[in-house]
Formats: sequence, C-alpha cells, structure tokens
Amino acid sequence: MKICLHDNEKQKDFYPLTLTRPVGNLRMGIFTNDERWKFLSSELEISWGSELTSISKKFNSDTSAVQVNGCVIASKDLLNALITLPANSTLKNGNLWLATSGAGEEQIEYAGDDLVSIEHRWHLYQKNGEVLSADFDLIQENATSRQLSASNTIIGDPNMIFLEEGAKVEAAILNTTSGPIYIGENAEIMEGSIVRGPLAMCSNSALKLGAKIYGPTTLGPHCKVGGEVNNSILYAYSNKGHDGFLGNSLVGEWCNLGADTNTSNLKNNYGMVKSHSYATGKQEDTNTQFMGLVMGDHSKCGINTMFNTATVVGVSSNVFGAEFPPKFIDSFFWGSQEEKYDFDRALISANNMMKRRGLTLTDDEIAILRHISDN
Repeated sequence: MKICLHDNEKQKDFYPLTLTRPVGNLRMGIFTNDERWKFLSSELEISWGSELTSISKKFNSDTSAVQVNGCVIASKDLLNALITLPANSTLKNGNLWLATSGAGEEQIEYAGDDLVSIEHRWHLYQKNGEVLSADFDLIQENATSRQLSASNTIIGDPNMIFLEEGAKVEAAILNTTSGPIYIGENAEIMEGSIVRGPLAMCSNSALKLGAKIYGPTTLGPHCKVGGEVNNSILYAYSNKGHDGFLGNSLVGEWCNLGADTNTSNLKNNYGMVKSHSYATGKQEDTNTQFMGLVMGDHSKCGINTMFNTATVVGVSSNVFGAEFPPKFIDSFFWGSQEEKYDFDRALISANNMMKRRGLTLTDDEIAILRHISDN
C-alpha cells in the first residue's frame, strides 16, 4: 500500500524544523512519524506531500497514493482504517481530516481509538510523553529487552525499561514511575546519570557522566547529552555535551549547544509566552506557559549562551556573544542577527561536523540549505 504523508498546510506552524523536512518526518516519542508508519507495516510505501518545493527532491511526493494527514501520529487503528478505506473516499475524525483515497467523494467517520494530532511546534514536546509511551508499548509487543546490569538502581517497574542490542547502562538511577525508559541499539547511559522517564534514547545516543534527565524527553540517533534536560526533543546527530539546562525545547539535526548553554523555559512573572510566528513574522501568543528553545538544523551556539524563554533560532546560524541573543534569530546568521552567515562558510562548518561521523551533505541537502539562505 502506498501512502503520502501530507503537510495539511501546517508547514509554517513547525518552522524552523520543517524548513528542512516535511511534517511527516518530525520526531517525537521513539520515532519520526514516517518511521512509525514503517514500524507498523513494513509493506507500506511512504512518500511526503509538502508545500515546500525546495525539499521535494529529498522527500518525494506521490499524488497517486492515499493522502494521509502527516500531523496525525500513526497508530494500529489508523493503519487498519487506511487498509480498509474504500476508493474515492475521505476518512475524518470529527472535523479532523485523516486521509483521502482518490477523489475522496464518500465521507467516512473514523471509529478507532483516540488519535494524537499536532498543530503547533510546541505540541511536539507537550504531547511527547503520550506518544513515547505508545511507541514503547509497540516495541515491547514485538521484541524482548536485553538484561539490565545489576550496577543500576531501579525505582518503579523494571519492565518499563527496554534495552536494545548493544545498549550499555552502568551505575545509573532509573525511575519509571512517571513513564518508560527506552535505550536504543548501541546507546549508552554513563555512570552517575539520573533518569526519570519517559525517556527515549535512539540508536547510538549517549548520556554523559552524571546527566540529569526529566521526561518526557527524546534523544535522536547519535545524540550526546550532558547536564540537565527536561521535556525536550533533540533530533539526530545533535549535541548538548556539557553542563547547562535545556527545558521544553526542540533542537534540530546537526546542532551543537556550547558548554554551559542555558535556556529559560518559564517567564519570571509565570505568564503565558509569546513566540515568533513564521506565518506573521511577529511574536504571537501561544497560550503556553513553558517554552524553551527551538533551533533549526545545523545551528550552533557558543559557550555560556543564555537563551530567553521561547527563543527561536533558524537553520544554520551560529549564535554567540556576551548578551542574551534576540528571541528570534533568522536562518544563516552569524552572531546575534548582526551579520549574514556566508553560505559557503556555513557549508564548510556543516560538513566539518558531519565528517566526524563519516557523512557529508548530499546535493539535495545543499540545495535545501541554499534555498533557505537565499530566501
């Protein structure tokens, strides 16, 4: 079966993360949503439907496939509804569009279990615990955990800890009373770390010595994290390797937070926060009290950087300086909005980081970055 994960005109609501990927490729829980669909059924052929033509070569679209709302988190019930969806019909859950086959003339109401839908970028961390727990249950249904070392201290149900092949955990405190702890293939929790679930550590990720993690938190593949982290999501190959606080935050791929970087996630007056809207170009109300940093792919910050509540940093910017950076820093900026980051220099920096992992930017990825830089 072929499905196309459609952005449903929500691309800008998830900028800067979706400047470089479609909505259906966003990460929360243990998977990206397209990975979750493939985990549910390896027979699915997945494509992506996005308004951004700049990402279409890397993330191809298929108009002949069943169009599926990429903002809705994949589930077994939703998969079954798609498999049985008649030709030329539309699947809805109340006012929420779920999928369309062909012309979509016949309206069908979804009859499965409750679904999780994301509408704004802060929903990624706000709903991460619910999605992570559901992903954990899926994995437990299909595999058996490796043995956890006796050097660890477990608080709560030990069956809520799952270790994939090659995972290493020694002399850590693992608390599952608030949710499960998933340690992916070849991931490592180093000595002295304290974890309160839910936590998802994807393959080859690592918690450094003495890390303090509050869930719900997700570390994408090949992430290295130290210090204190609360209710945040880091995408693949990003690092927060040293002390400092990261809370209620979203960090894209190939990012690096310098030593002792700190994010404010709560205003001093405990009020609701405003955050930059790419749709209006202004700071807009979010009706949300806790919000830290949102950082696009390939961005970096220097040591001792202090981010204000609800700061947004675009793609491939290099943030540094003695003062608080602005609450919005556009893509490809050097310093704190003072100087445009030369595109060729930015590519060199990105490739230097990627070469440490044996990778380089592809032509399609360079084209995406050039489009962002030019616009």
